[in-house]
Amino acid sequence: MSAVADAFTETFAAGFASYGDRPCIEFDGRWHTGTDVTGYAAALGTALDDAGVDRRAPVGLVVGNRVTHAAAIAGFLAGGRWVSMIYSFQSPEAIARDVEQLAVAAVVADAEDWSEPVLHAARRCGRGGVALWPEAPRVVAQASGEQPPAPATAGLQILTSGTTGPPKRQAIDAKALQRTVFSVTGGQFATRDDPPELSYWPFGGIGVCQLIAGIATGRRIVLLEKFSVAGWVRAVREHRIPRGGVQPAVVRMLLDADVAPGDLASLQYLISASGPLDPRTRDEFEDRFGIPIRLAYGATEFAGSVCAWTPELVERFGASKRDSVGCALPDTEVRIVDQDTGSDVPTGERGILEARIPVLSDGWIRTTDVASIDSDGFVTLYGRADGAIIRGGFKILPETVRQVLLDHPGVRDACVVGVRDDRLGEVPFAAFEPARGQPVPTDADLRDWVRAALPVHHVPVAVVAVDELPRTPSLKVRLPEVAALYGNG
Repeated sequence: MSAVADAFTETFAAGFASYGDRPCIEFDGRWHTGTDVTGYAAALGTALDDAGVDRRAPVGLVVGNRVTHAAAIAGFLAGGRWVSMIYSFQSPEAIARDVEQLAVAAVVADAEDWSEPVLHAARRCGRGGVALWPEAPRVVAQASGEQPPAPATAGLQILTSGTTGPPKRQAIDAKALQRTVFSVTGGQFATRDDPPELSYWPFGGIGVCQLIAGIATGRRIVLLEKFSVAGWVRAVREHRIPRGGVQPAVVRMLLDADVAPGDLASLQYLISASGPLDPRTRDEFEDRFGIPIRLAYGATEFAGSVCAWTPELVERFGASKRDSVGCALPDTEVRIVDQDTGSDVPTGERGILEARIPVLSDGWIRTTDVASIDSDGFVTLYGRADGAIIRGGFKILPETVRQVLLDHPGVRDACVVGVRDDRLGEVPFAAFEPARGQPVPTDADLRDWVRAALPVHHVPVAVVAVDELPRTPSLKVRLPEVAALYGNG
């Protein structure tokens, strides 16, 4: 085990044990003390023992954002286990397939997720099984046969957001988790007077990083099972939360809900991440609430942030580089390369973003994000290269078309995807949510709107109105479901 891995396990276990009888996690309006949460984690460890699961053997977790899941994750990592997240927002048959395919010794899940197919899969494959009841974990299946070996360090397999298809797993080892703690908190331990962190991003994905960083540094956490305007605003108002990260969709939802500015008075700023934020929406939010929004950039493969704004950068460049996601973190190098040749592109020109973080990898890690870096080191994002639409040889970035649609006063939100075409190979198609209180634009209206702003090959083959765009639990738009609307509108 490396020194970095040792450091993470020790830091995290100490942070988890540090709460004692102090509040640790608020869930459903009730504070659970450190003793409550560590006690539940210990009971889960005992249940796995009773199920015949080897100590530190890897386990799978059908994960949700509940205090029992938070206790399970924290207990696994503090005990040096490797845990693979299993997507809970899928059919029982799909969960059962994950149970069969994952190299784990046991599966842990809420009682309602232990459906007959899942239980049958666990027993057939010799997996131990534990159900997370609120009062205490219970054994539902005994482990049998040879178990996977215990990994050298604690770690996670987290899930991608699932915007382009079923979520995929990304391995995050102890070295990456150690970086997570520092990239989220700067390694600063909380004091008793610090306000709590607000957590609602799905634990199955990048949202687990906030939980891990919070517990490692002794922060109190207000946990929402899923985002709702009422729940989020209540937490900010009651706990005087000074800052937080939100998805772009949340900014629009807060505006549409007509939240009273006084309810958000404690917020010093918000951080928008996980996708592009429409500049018009950002301006409207800042004008109404007087709360600045800063853009940031992170990715699952980096287990946390890559670029961000520091207070010093805000003071010097906040106005002039407002559309940037900031500069690379101190432990990170970034560069922009040509997608085809891999060679560096000139300063300020667009290409594919690559990052190098020595603690994670000796080499450069290529992302799928189109970006540029200016002469001061500020990074600006423009969309995803893997979503590019090739229409008869012409390349179209969906975000370029989406931004034009968002400029129409009758459009609240929009998504642009590529759909198959027998002659051109692929063509853009768009779906949009109509703006409230405005006439609903027609397909012809919006196609003409795009035609007036962009070259003709950018014009969608069709534009359909929907009440709500289909979204993942992390509030990102599900692209295959949008594409399936083509021909059905």
